[in-house]
Amino acid sequence: MFSRQVISGALRSNASRGMISRAGAALPSARSYATPASSIDSKPPVAVYGLDGTYASALYTAAAKTSALDSASRALATLSDVFKKDPKLAVILTAPTLSPGDKSQVIQELQRHTGGQDKGDIVKNFLQTLAEHNRLGLLEGVCEKFGTLMGASRGEVDLTVISAAKLDDKTLKRLETAVGKSEYSQGKKLKVITKVNPDIKGGLIVEIGDRTIDLSVSSKISKMNKLLTDTL
Repeated sequence: MFSRQVISGALRSNASRGMISRAGAALPSARSYATPASSIDSKPPVAVYGLDGTYASALYTAAAKTSALDSASRALATLSDVFKKDPKLAVILTAPTLSPGDKSQVIQELQRHTGGQDKGDIVKNFLQTLAEHNRLGLLEGVCEKFGTLMGASRGEVDLTVISAAKLDDKTLKRLETAVGKSEYSQGKKLKVITKVNPDIKGGLIVEIGDRTIDLSVSSKISKMNKLLTDTL
């Protein structure tokens, strides 16, 4: 959990300077936080989209070139768990007015969680790159998409299940088994990712690789409203 000092410092910084938008920071090259390349293939195995996907791909390339993929993956998985356990972290990282001192404290706190998992300081240097370009708010998405890249490199395919409330293990297992037997799995091992979004009202949204099956109540309501509007 993030220390009270880091949280209060970040919130004071945000309140004192107001919400000032910062934009236009260019994406740095992977070599800005990587050491000299090794001979292994450093190309990401699949495409991941969005700015967080761009950063995740750059980190994958940098880690691959330094033979640090496994250690970087463990470090980011740990940070992903921190996001799940401490909702305040996402709020802190998206504050656009964090001072250099605030950012330094945040990075130190994140490093404390990753411990000795960060081989060659690849993740530490990456965090500093995000901080320098005012992109720490992308970190949660980077963690998720880096996990997608690592799964793809191991021959896995993401199975993301979005529900209005947390699903029990039995229901998730039945769903994983059903998808695993379908053509959507492409015969690959499934990596199950669960998310809770109360806005879908009920039902499920299932994402398999780049495919989406929307069985949510909110989707059905939207379709019904459209049908009524078109009819009337």
